[in-house]
Amino acid sequence: MASTKALERAVTIADLRRLARRRLPRAVFDFIDGGAMDEHTLRDNEADFAHWTLLPRVAVDVAARDPSVKLLGRAAALPLVLSPVGIEGFFWPGGEIAAARAAAKAGVPYCLSTNSIASLEQVAKAAPEAERWFQLYFLRDRDWLNKLLDRAAASNYRVLCLTVDVPMQGRRERDLRHGFTLPLKPSLATMLDLACHPRWAIGAARSRPSFGNFEGIGRGGFTSIAQHVATLFDPSVTWDDVARIRARWRGPIMIKGILHPEDAAKAVSLGIEAVMVSNHGGRQLDRAPSAIAALPEIVTAIGGRAEIIVDGGVRRGTDVLKALALGATACGIGRAAVWGVAAGGEAGVARTLAILKAEFDNAMALIGIERMTDLTRDHVRVRASGRS
Repeated sequence: MASTKALERAVTIADLRRLARRRLPRAVFDFIDGGAMDEHTLRDNEADFAHWTLLPRVAVDVAARDPSVKLLGRAAALPLVLSPVGIEGFFWPGGEIAAARAAAKAGVPYCLSTNSIASLEQVAKAAPEAERWFQLYFLRDRDWLNKLLDRAAASNYRVLCLTVDVPMQGRRERDLRHGFTLPLKPSLATMLDLACHPRWAIGAARSRPSFGNFEGIGRGGFTSIAQHVATLFDPSVTWDDVARIRARWRGPIMIKGILHPEDAAKAVSLGIEAVMVSNHGGRQLDRAPSAIAALPEIVTAIGGRAEIIVDGGVRRGTDVLKALALGATACGIGRAAVWGVAAGGEAGVARTLAILKAEFDNAMALIGIERMTDLTRDHVRVRASGRS
């Protein structure tokens, strides 16, 4: 674990990434850090925020700033959601629980992945105060899918995050080169790497990682994520399947993995309350547009009929401000939070959120807004071409 002082010295999300990289074996860090194929979309997610500049207004009273928003009917202290990330408990023992607890203390929602190490019941029991959302993939086994829906409802997960961009897993070449599996498959290179990261290795050995929501089905032994997806996930999903989930789930639904404005409009027409603009962190289709690049057209297509959460590339509080000025309700953070998990468990995620909150509050003052309702499209401009 990064020491308390090391976490306190982390002043940017990039600092937390460095701490996570130092603690994790190379194959595990690359699983978090990598994307599909040449990783163009992975890089664009972050870089495309620089295509927009912030235009401040001055002589505005900003003495009493309030960054809170309402997300799907409930107040959040910041316009942030911890996005679903698979196998967080592999990066830190009890990683999902640590992240949920940190999110609760910061007053923001936590979305648990279908592919979590801790089961949805374990997270609910350990973090009862958290605003919990549950992310669901479409499974071939519809009975198991329906059981997961029932289990999520019984454990008081308020929002369902329905992910639709994984008919099959993208080609993540870092994972292919490492032969990444859960648990790690023993090899000379792996053993040498583990010897250099004993604290992570001891924690992983004690936690005996497995897919907590799939106890009773699926594979045993060494399982690659691609095998897990190919075995259990359904590539034949259509909008009719989305409509059936909408009819079954009684609470709000957010659909995740939307990049095309017509898909966003279709989701809203089915009664979906929120759209997550996302390319799965650049881990599915390489050369797909970045989330922030796709946002303006989706805002137009939805026309205020649903909430919009931007997921992908958020590394700064100013990134969040840009997304909201362009029409988003909030931003999802995936890697930024998981680097915190890997660096220091609950304390690491708390540090992630503290950094983003401080940056966001600073930017609110400097751009000249006291509350989110003051922020408009007029606060952002396309960056002049040719500037670095």
